Parts: sequence; structure tokens; C-alpha cells
Amino acid sequence: MAEFTLPKNSKIKGGRKLPSPQPGGTMRNFKVYRYDPDSGENPRYDTFEVNLDECGPMVLDALIKIKSEQDSSLTFRRSCREGICGSCSMNIDGRNGLACTTAIEDVKGEIKITPLPAMEVIKDLVPDFTHFYAQYASITPWLQTVTPPPAGKERLQSPEERAKLDGLYECILCACCSTSCPSYWWNSDKFLGPAILLQAYRWLADSRDEMTGERLDALEDPFRLYRCHTIMNCANVCPKGLSPAKAIAEIKKMEVERIV
Repeated sequence: MAEFTLPKNSKIKGGRKLPSPQPGGTMRNFKVYRYDPDSGENPRYDTFEVNLDECGPMVLDALIKIKSEQDSSLTFRRSCREGICGSCSMNIDGRNGLACTTAIEDVKGEIKITPLPAMEVIKDLVPDFTHFYAQYASITPWLQTVTPPPAGKERLQSPEERAKLDGLYECILCACCSTSCPSYWWNSDKFLGPAILLQAYRWLADSRDEMTGERLDALEDPFRLYRCHTIMNCANVCPKGLSPAKAIAEIKKMEVERIV
């Protein structure tokens, strides 16, 4: 699996091991990717030693402890700490996931942490989501209707219609799935990727939306939709247990059915 996108003409060189905390307790090493574009230096790895007896159980707890006690310049995103916001998505021991829901004890040996693969790095563990969010905006991720709303009431759904959104609306746009997809690594300029296509199907499956034809027209493209080869990396790494591959298959099915 690819690691991450390096700045052009640069290589990871050397690295350093930071001063250890006071001896005693259960110690674990965290090998963390570091890159500061303002410094002009090449990326590197820094190794931090953390006393797990004085740390929370999750990888995010260790990163916060490192930043608080060993190196305040360490940069990463975080917010809810509950697996809801998707801010702390990163590659942990070779697998994409959320640092706040990845238990330290589930990773054996030295824990290697890098940014999400195949994205430009802003600093340290912070990838640039600009293109990812632009792709999200391109699918018009909101309810679109032609008919006027019912007077004095909401647009209603039956329980069966609402159930079709289960497994779709829970997506937190962490990009773990898209950055695990080889097709997205190679064609992210044109292929929308698993996360965005799952979001696209969320609106195609919504009984209240009235722009199905227009949405399918926008997706009917050799690259935007059909670069998916169903290798299932996306479903394997999704921290919410969703299956973007299934959603993509449903979109392809809808494209065929409207032609037939």
C-alpha cells in the first residue's frame, strides 16, 4: 500500500529520537512522520517514547500526550475524540483509520504513524483536503426538488424509504476509504473515489430527491464512476463499518437500468 505524497524532489532522511520521559511503566515507541514546509527540510520520522501507564488507551491520546509533553510542534487534526467528526484520520501501522478509535494495544511493536496516503501534506500528519472537498461539492450533496414542498409539513418518507439511507448517511468524510483505493491514488484528478460516490448514492437513494436523472448524468463518465474495480479496500478500512463498494455497485446498476 502506498504511504503518502511527498513534496516534490524530496526524500525522507534519517530522523531523530526525542528525549524519553522518566523511566518506569509500560513504554511504547511511536514513530511519527514529520514535515514542515516552512523549514525547507526534507520529511523525516521522529520516534517518541510514551509511558502508557500515564496515557489514555487510544492512539490519539498518545499523540496528544506527545504534543503536550515532548514536542509542541507536532501537528495533527482532532476534534470530537468519539469517532464522529473524522478529523483524526491517518495511517496507523500501515492501515488507514481514526486515531481516536484505534486502540494502542491493538497495534503490536513500534507504532508507525503517517498522513493519509496519496494526499499532499500540509504539515506533519495534516493532509490537504482541498481537492477532496471540491469533489464532494461537485455531487451537489443536498436535497434537490422541483415540486413545491407540502403546505405546512415536511417532505415525508415511509419507514421503508428511510431505511434505504442506512449505511450511507453515517459517512463522516474522513477519507480513509478513498485514500486506501489504488484507483484513487492513480486517478484522483478524475475519479471521485469511494467516499464521494457513497455520498452521491446517498442522494440517489433518497426518495425525496427529484434530480435522479441529472445526478446520474453527472456520474456517467469513464473516470468519475467507472474507475472502481471493487477490490474492497474501502470497506475494509471504513471506521464506521460502511461499504462504499456496495454503494458504487448500486450507482452502476441504476445507470444500466435507466438505459434498459
